[in-house]
Amino acid sequence: MGGGGKDRRKWYIAGAICVIVALAVLFTVLVAHYFYPQRGEEPVRVVIEEGESASQIAAKLHENKVITSATIFRFLSWLQRRQDDFKAGTYIFNSGMHYGEVFALLEAGPNHQVRVTIPEGLTVEQTAARVAEVMGFSEEEFMAVATIGGFDVDFIPEGNRDNLEGFLFPKTYDFQADTPAQEVVKVLLRQFEAETSGLDWTRAEELGLTPYQVVIAASIIEREVVLPEERPLVAAVILNRLRTDMLLQMDATVQYALPEWKDVLTYEDLQTPSPYNTYLHRGLPPAPICNPGLASIQAVLEPAEVDYLYYVATGDGGHFFTSDYDEFLRVKQEVQR
Repeated sequence: MGGGGKDRRKWYIAGAICVIVALAVLFTVLVAHYFYPQRGEEPVRVVIEEGESASQIAAKLHENKVITSATIFRFLSWLQRRQDDFKAGTYIFNSGMHYGEVFALLEAGPNHQVRVTIPEGLTVEQTAARVAEVMGFSEEEFMAVATIGGFDVDFIPEGNRDNLEGFLFPKTYDFQADTPAQEVVKVLLRQFEAETSGLDWTRAEELGLTPYQVVIAASIIEREVVLPEERPLVAAVILNRLRTDMLLQMDATVQYALPEWKDVLTYEDLQTPSPYNTYLHRGLPPAPICNPGLASIQAVLEPAEVDYLYYVATGDGGHFFTSDYDEFLRVKQEVQR
């Protein structure tokens, strides 16, 4: 019987050694995976959906090679009681990241940013298309938000609050990839306020305009002018025509009234029945025709001190300006030859 006890002790010792070796191997593997994975250079985009479990998240991360083992991820997240701290959203990882880094990112929240450049002169619809190209919502969602009338913008008359044309400020923006459409619109409106806060808006009243009309005039300039130095000159033409009760006759306003942009307007186009058609209706259009940049707004508030009433495109991106109608007709005929 004594020999059997010795055998059992040997088996116990052997078993204990095996367990210790197994634990040592497991510890080594964990340390190797946790601290020394091979990080890749290419970014990996992973979307974590609301309500996904640690196991589902682990499977996604392993499938995208962010982590080397889904099992280790689940074990470590359970061991450290972190599985309930992961936030849904869009993330940018690298392949082969440390588990600790992955946990920290998932607990901090979505880190995927997208960059959107909105040029000067886009309409609200064109802005919606530009933003929807890179964001996680559709053009229709953006337009639905932009036309709900729920934004309190000081310069927009109460009856026009469902039309944000002119106030979605053109600029390059960085957004979190899952930013909703309503927040994007708010950011663009806040940017307008920030960019224009330093302007001397008291000039509007001196010019016989409201701040809203300044933005309307600026939107026309934005679509009419190519050369920056001509903005104050076109502003002067607009203001001089308004003072003398002349029709503005600005092609850009007719283009806005048409269903699509045309390279050359026809006589029939100039007869388009729209309140935006300044060939038919005196004064400024009822609302802006695009979202102008700061330079065009400044040009209205600081117009050139000239008596010009006419200008004609010279074919090189510039215009010929004059206060004499006969001279205007002569230059126009020369340009059109």
